Amino acid sequence: MDHMGHMDHSGHGMVMDLPPFTLGRGLAFSAEPFFLITCLLGLGLYAWGVVRLRRRGDTWPVARTFSYVIGVLTIMLVMCTKLNDYGMVMFSVHMVQHMIISMLSPILILLGAPVTLALRALPTAGRGRKGPRELLLMLLHSRYMRVITHPLFTIPMFIASLYVLYFTPLFDFLMGSKTGHIAMMVHFLAVGVVFFWPIIGVDPGPHRPGHLMRMLELFAGMPFHAFFGIALMMASTPMVNTFLHPPASLGIDPLSDQNSAGGIAWAFSEVPSVLVLIALLFQWYGSEKRHARRTDRQADRDGDKELAEYNAYLASLNARQG
Repeated sequence: MDHMGHMDHSGHGMVMDLPPFTLGRGLAFSAEPFFLITCLLGLGLYAWGVVRLRRRGDTWPVARTFSYVIGVLTIMLVMCTKLNDYGMVMFSVHMVQHMIISMLSPILILLGAPVTLALRALPTAGRGRKGPRELLLMLLHSRYMRVITHPLFTIPMFIASLYVLYFTPLFDFLMGSKTGHIAMMVHFLAVGVVFFWPIIGVDPGPHRPGHLMRMLELFAGMPFHAFFGIALMMASTPMVNTFLHPPASLGIDPLSDQNSAGGIAWAFSEVPSVLVLIALLFQWYGSEKRHARRTDRQADRDGDKELAEYNAYLASLNARQG
């Protein structure tokens, strides 16, 4: 029973004795220390930033705070509950984790504008010195950041995270250890962030394409995603060794579980499209409104100038007649 040894060294304790999956059992708290500490730290730092701005008399949109908090909570939902334990032995549950952490959490976190908050809340270091704020600005303007947020990097990376990972032995290797599993989840989150940042990010970044270009970038990745889901749904043999021998206590068939995983991946490919489109339309509308306000102000100023010039002209006529 080699697969039993494989499961035991995954570091997830008594994975073998999990009862059949139900939503209630899946959502039970089960702390994954790395993600628990990181998420709590992320929430704490964001709260510190907002409080610092408020104390200074500056405002910070409530919608951004709400979006960021929900985004971090979605990471905790899939990593700090029994979903993480079931995800080690059930392809379908793993796919739910993957979809949420790579396509929902990043969008919500990016809409929370954490980088903008950091730039506004962090104090500037003294002249010629480099503090956290200066280092963050250097990173934002670095060539590295320009490369990893470029569509020629983000779109292939987004696609490779599905095909290369699942259809090669790399997935089984990573799932073989707790560290590998955490590294894979961090990778999913990071790929989601760099993919959606140029498209939807409120934060300053190296690439700021126009709204139409952003929509094209979004739709460039989605068909590959949908096709990946369909490939798993239609597969007639199990494709990933990790989920080949599920614990008998779960009472599941690996092939039908894999087909469910494909269905989840396929259905989820539409979720970010809808979310991002709604957010983009709001952003587009907002920028159009700002542009219109600027034009109005310009017109007001120009109108006043024209009126003043006309009055001066009349006055000069009067002076001549007098």
